[in-house]
Amino acid sequence: MRETTAVDAVAEKYVSTYAALDPLSATAMGLAGHDHEMTDLSPAGHDARADAARDTLRELDAAAPADEVDRITVAAMRERLELDLEIHAAGEHLRDLNNIASPVQGLRDVFDIMPTGTVEDWENVAARLVALPGAVDGYIESLRAGASRGLVAAARQVAEGAQQAAELAAADSFFTSFVQGEAVDAVLDGSSSCALVRAELERGAAASREAYGRLAEFLRDELAAQAPTEDAAGRERYGLYSRAFLGATIDLDETYQWGLEELARVVAEQEAVAAEIAGPGASVEQAVAALDADPRRTLTGKDELRRWMQETSDAAIAALDGTHFDIPEPLHTLECRIAPTQNGGIYYTGPSDDFTRPGRMWWSVPPDVTTFNTWREKTTVYHEGVPGHHLQVGAATYNRADLNTWRRLACWTSGHGEGWALYAERLMADLGFLDDPGDRLGMLDGQRMRAARVVFDIGVHLGLPAPEQWGGGRWDADKAFAFLLANVNMPESFVRFEWMRYLGWPGQAPSYKVGQRLWEQTRDAARAAAGDAFDLRAFHAKALNLGSLPLDVLKLAF
Repeated sequence: MRETTAVDAVAEKYVSTYAALDPLSATAMGLAGHDHEMTDLSPAGHDARADAARDTLRELDAAAPADEVDRITVAAMRERLELDLEIHAAGEHLRDLNNIASPVQGLRDVFDIMPTGTVEDWENVAARLVALPGAVDGYIESLRAGASRGLVAAARQVAEGAQQAAELAAADSFFTSFVQGEAVDAVLDGSSSCALVRAELERGAAASREAYGRLAEFLRDELAAQAPTEDAAGRERYGLYSRAFLGATIDLDETYQWGLEELARVVAEQEAVAAEIAGPGASVEQAVAALDADPRRTLTGKDELRRWMQETSDAAIAALDGTHFDIPEPLHTLECRIAPTQNGGIYYTGPSDDFTRPGRMWWSVPPDVTTFNTWREKTTVYHEGVPGHHLQVGAATYNRADLNTWRRLACWTSGHGEGWALYAERLMADLGFLDDPGDRLGMLDGQRMRAARVVFDIGVHLGLPAPEQWGGGRWDADKAFAFLLANVNMPESFVRFEWMRYLGWPGQAPSYKVGQRLWEQTRDAARAAAGDAFDLRAFHAKALNLGSLPLDVLKLAF
């Protein structure tokens, strides 16, 4: 066990301070003691978190690194906290609104990962529900302050946020079903004390519905009139967010051209696999139709989907442990669940610090989707599970011997995490787990979507020239939607959701594919430096034990 250093002490203090200032993040990290509290989303709350970042940077100046672990910690903390302050100074927290990852969703989504196994857990849920209206009011205050400075999310995002808020305000919304469901009944019996908890849950749910009603009204009747119609973030804002999501500075114009080339390469590989599936000269569309018509590759209903996810995940863990990875025992548990939302997303939530809450893979199934194709989704299970997010996040959480709490739980960089997950998909193909042509086409299908995201996101937000194939002129939202429909093999409802996501969350979507590229570059540089002594399994073990890092910092470790 490595001894705690001065740098570790600074990092631990920051995590403790930040958890108190942002209890929702504390719950996401699995840090106990804050589940009954709510994050202050007002301008004052954001300023307090910025002040904590400034104080921590000053403390880092006085803490001399004791070893290589400290050197990486200091580099990563500086990069993350300095960037947080840049984003705060730009006022981005005052226009934080989109269809997938803003307080509109976050205030509700946190309840998916809160413990609910004891009476005390439900007391925490009730307390947080009762506190939710204050957070909504603080959020409205921040959006109003942003509007006074001309900082407002694009009109499409405001309208979508208003619709989502209105749905959560409805009498039959999530808040109603959550406090009246089987999970509550399984814990709260008929005692008088439990009756009080039930009453508080009902009060909190009613208050939360009412708060979301106020938010919907504010967005619809006040903010919408001040929202710009332009979707593009522009080069300056985009560059800031690209750095935030990647932890690296890239040449955006070069990356856009690479995205076009990578998309063409993946399409060519798809066409070659399509010929294996449907015969010489077959198109990708013909191969997809043949696979979709194969009953052996079709699942019906959410229960069958969940069982298949669990079986596929468990099999991957069993096959990889002791061969290509050494997987700690707590990571052998990965729960596959159907999410309570219906937006089409598939995502992973990490384990709690003590692993009492396991890592979980969630599938948010749209109401109009009742069948699922295994050929499309086997690679998704590897992406979200093992060797993807579950192995990556879980390994860092497990590595108490070397990493402080900030490194294990708080330093999440999308390009590192999502880039690893795409890297993991390709790795599983290289290891033979996707040798079936249908499964391989599914992996390529996902790679094609991720390459298309690079083109879409940088092209639209920077206003770059669109290829003649996609309309010529400058990229805009309409051209980009047609482009997505042609390159994303999913139902139109899913494509519409993703289109809105990319428009409203600049820089995030490319972090998957660009992150994969940067991971591969780091691996290839390590291989070139080691020569014949290079060991891929050892490279992966070292990389995973470092935890999530800004991708420019990851290079320093090799």
